[in-house]
Amino acid sequence: MIDDADYQSWDAVEMARLVRIGELTAAELTEAADRLIARYDPALHAIAEVAPPVARRGPLVGTDDPAAPLLGVPFLVKEVLAVPGLHWSLGSRLFAGMPPVTDAPTPYVERLLAAGLRILGTTTSSEFGLLGSTETMLHGATVNPWRPGWSAGGSSGGSAAAVAAGIVPIAHASDGGGSIRYPAAMTGLFGFMPSRHRCASTGADQGAYGELVVDHAISRTVRDSATLLAATARTGADAVHPPIGLVSGPSPDRRRIGILSTTLMGAAAEPELLAQLARVADLLAELGHEPVDLAPLAVDGAAASLGFYTGAAVAMVGLVQMMTPMLGHPPGADELEPFTLELAAWGATLDTDTVARAGQGLAAAADAYLRVFDSVDVILSPTMAAAPWPLGRLAPHLGREELIRRTEALIGYTPIHNAAGCPAMSLPLTEVEGLPVGMHLAAAPGADAMLLHLAFELEAAAPWAGRRPDPMWFDRGS
Repeated sequence: MIDDADYQSWDAVEMARLVRIGELTAAELTEAADRLIARYDPALHAIAEVAPPVARRGPLVGTDDPAAPLLGVPFLVKEVLAVPGLHWSLGSRLFAGMPPVTDAPTPYVERLLAAGLRILGTTTSSEFGLLGSTETMLHGATVNPWRPGWSAGGSSGGSAAAVAAGIVPIAHASDGGGSIRYPAAMTGLFGFMPSRHRCASTGADQGAYGELVVDHAISRTVRDSATLLAATARTGADAVHPPIGLVSGPSPDRRRIGILSTTLMGAAAEPELLAQLARVADLLAELGHEPVDLAPLAVDGAAASLGFYTGAAVAMVGLVQMMTPMLGHPPGADELEPFTLELAAWGATLDTDTVARAGQGLAAAADAYLRVFDSVDVILSPTMAAAPWPLGRLAPHLGREELIRRTEALIGYTPIHNAAGCPAMSLPLTEVEGLPVGMHLAAAPGADAMLLHLAFELEAAAPWAGRRPDPMWFDRGS
């Protein structure tokens, strides 16, 4: 039996190497992950579903080709990704009773399996990925392993909590406005969001709202994220960006890096975060890059926010219309959370011209943001405008207007990258009062390799993999 401490010391690339040379088996790694789920998840609520044995013997088993880059590595997928053999619950009671997915795997899931990953189950998400904290009426509240009673972020909070606790070395996550990046920031992990359409299709990246969502992962090491990106990237006729292959280390190129302190809503981050931002800017200067201060950007943050939430509202209106004949009644409080219901009700009041203007405002904000890359290669900011927060601050029972106001205040740096199609990442370089906080780097669409080169360089200069939460409070076996 694998020792838990040994298992948790290996990243995914190392696990695959040990399987490849015969020192470990995929079954042993799976047993270790299952053991840690049973020990840790009763306190964390990070796991939405443990895959049934029949699925693990069939559609969730990755290739056993020794050349597979992540051979035998235990893996979890966020419950918003449709995977054969698993329930596609999307964090909602509305879909909790549906049977497991039986359709053929999407191109993205096919790539996960071709990489050699073993999918063990699903992680929790806020309902439909709408909120920045994973606190659902389906699963309860997902807790940050770093502190009891604190949020792990959202909507990929379950994936972040599972990786931070050491259950798996890397987990699938998706990002429609920061949902990879700020859960990673809040749990001391690396969260990379590729350029829009960099990776194979998940089947859900359709429509105005779906176009904002990018799928990838939360990991402890940069090389795990880069390896998964190389395995899932489009390389054929459907490739939107030139392929970058496997990025495996830093680059000698030095970059001009714009330092952004104010959010797109025009507010400053908390003083402690601005102090950490200055420290990271100094580190980049020491490494030979050229940091330059940016004035507040000429981006209409309010218009961008309105565009995001209008798109989400229209999507929820469509969901209600689709489900009403199936249920025999419009989804109500027994099926949908209060925020989702309010969002759908508001969306139903919007006429076509209003929706179109909101979309145009979001597109204009994205265009204005992209113009910043005419003068800098990369934009550095805090990932969040505030330090990690306790559970309840973004709970779904709060009113729509209040939740949007709080979200704009907490998460004012990340959403614009989804609208602009940029690659962006949060790196666990800093902490505030014992809790990890991330620093955020973004580049122009297609410049994924540039960001990964920088990530490798910063990981070497300021290593973070050894910083882990104390499992005493959430370890049922301790």
